[in-house]
Amino acid sequence: MPTSILERIQGVDWGALRKTLDDQGYAKLPAILTPEECEELIGTYASEELFRSTISMARYRFGSGEYKYYDRPLPAAIQQLRENLYPVLSRTANRWLEQLGMDAGYPASLDEFLEECHRQGQLRPTPLILKYEAGGYNCLHQDLYGEAYFPFQVVFALNQRQQDYTGGEFLLVEQRPRAQSRGHVITLEQGEGLIFPTNYRPVQGTKGYYRTTLRHGVSTVQTGIRYTLGVIFHDAT
Repeated sequence: MPTSILERIQGVDWGALRKTLDDQGYAKLPAILTPEECEELIGTYASEELFRSTISMARYRFGSGEYKYYDRPLPAAIQQLRENLYPVLSRTANRWLEQLGMDAGYPASLDEFLEECHRQGQLRPTPLILKYEAGGYNCLHQDLYGEAYFPFQVVFALNQRQQDYTGGEFLLVEQRPRAQSRGHVITLEQGEGLIFPTNYRPVQGTKGYYRTTLRHGVSTVQTGIRYTLGVIFHDAT
């Protein structure tokens, strides 16, 4: 495996991945994080000084489990993921806007995009780590934290399904206009990532492109403990 996160991201077949995003609305990344990096991120969970807030899902009826938003400065691995995934995803983000008849508005770098977030009063970092124990789940939702948002986010599996936990599949539900919802059940191995839409995506129809709204969640964990890392590119109010 290449030695740096940047090299691993550069080694992805982005042409094929963009086609998959266009065709099905989501795409899996190969193992971008090593087992050692995954364990290091899991180890941050107990270090309260690294986080700006902790959310109990049950308290807000979001589900059953807990997640924590990292504070700045972000751990190095998360910062590298955020900075290096954004530029390649921004190209597809702009193309999707154009397909829907909108102006391409996402800048080439994460720093430029975050400047726009900050002008909108969105100042708080949004990468988070999620922990589900047996019986835990996450209701279908979207991670929109203000007027400025990036249309993709990425979730990474930090431990190994069928070994550290069972159940806990990633759920993605697409609401198509004037049609029944379409659901996807997606599994990830340790270190793998999933790119999926934050809000909606364009779909080719008989009269051009139309938008479909997506929500995501997590099915019930049956045994063990499931840890995941959520990389969201926009900041929050």
